[in-house]
Amino acid sequence: MRRMRCYQINEFGGSVEPADIELLPVTGSSVRLKVIAAGVCHSDVHICEGHYDLGGGRKISFAERIKFPRTLGHEVSGEVVEVGPDVEGVAVGDVCLVCSWIGCGECEQCAQGLENLCVNPRFVGVNRDGGFAEFVDVPDPRYLIDLGQLDPIAAAPMVCSGLTTFSALKKFGPLEGRRPIVVVGAGGLGLIAIAVARMLGSVGVVVVELDAAKREAALAAGALAAIAPGESALEDIRQAVGGPVWAVLDLVGSGSTAKLAVDALDKTGKLVVVGLFGGAIDLPVPTFPLKVLTIQGSYTGSPAELREFVALAREKGLPAAPLDKRPLSAAPAALADLKAGRVIGRVVLQP
Repeated sequence: MRRMRCYQINEFGGSVEPADIELLPVTGSSVRLKVIAAGVCHSDVHICEGHYDLGGGRKISFAERIKFPRTLGHEVSGEVVEVGPDVEGVAVGDVCLVCSWIGCGECEQCAQGLENLCVNPRFVGVNRDGGFAEFVDVPDPRYLIDLGQLDPIAAAPMVCSGLTTFSALKKFGPLEGRRPIVVVGAGGLGLIAIAVARMLGSVGVVVVELDAAKREAALAAGALAAIAPGESALEDIRQAVGGPVWAVLDLVGSGSTAKLAVDALDKTGKLVVVGLFGGAIDLPVPTFPLKVLTIQGSYTGSPAELREFVALAREKGLPAAPLDKRPLSAAPAALADLKAGRVIGRVVLQP
């Protein structure tokens, strides 16, 4: 029986460790891909930690959803190398993006096509083994998206980072003809969001970022302005936007960034929160009716949105962002660098 190298977690609070495991036979509608690239996402850091921070000492534990050992990696591109006897529409040699957002197929969210919001998910690299490996198995070819002429290495982070920003930006409605959007955070998602906003017709993005190097990266990526949080941040944001602030995308998701976003928004403004850094905010209730304020969460995107996004990328090109290509053996170091804030852009592992 064939074997493969992979990187797995065996407990929360630990690091990913190398493993050599057997490959099970490919049966039914399953498809096996040789991994070309696997993006390293901040969600992988949260998975290793085993929780999300809710603030005030409260946490959401992953203990009931994640079983060990687990191979991480939910941003995956690969080449089809084997298909089950029931597979149609996919052939050996196809180069595809793996839609990791696999639901149970039975809950209300899945019935609406919102498998990313499934109550009993089977996400690749989270609830089932992922792409920090030489091979990855997908239970059905409908979770594979033909990349056409797109670079499979640069495309891998689009499964989560690109899709997440795409889905979140769509929640603001049409962007054409409106003032710039404010994006909080210039990590991998923030840099991709700058490009995706323009792909969707926005005049541009004003970035708020604590780290000076990341502010420089945001400007290099095309941000209209890059502002440091501080006493003059609200004034600086309004000046850069050129008028009332109508849209803020928080890609950090901390108590301080959410509060800054709410304070910056003017009447009828909307905040979409994506980041999962953690913490809590204390908001006066009259803020909502007096500002006619909307706060909405956004959690990655649906399989249909991923197909829509890939189609847009095939037409207009992939969002440009710094790409740090590393070998699969660099998985532990990549996660450590990401957690410490040392990554600009996205890290992609290549077996």
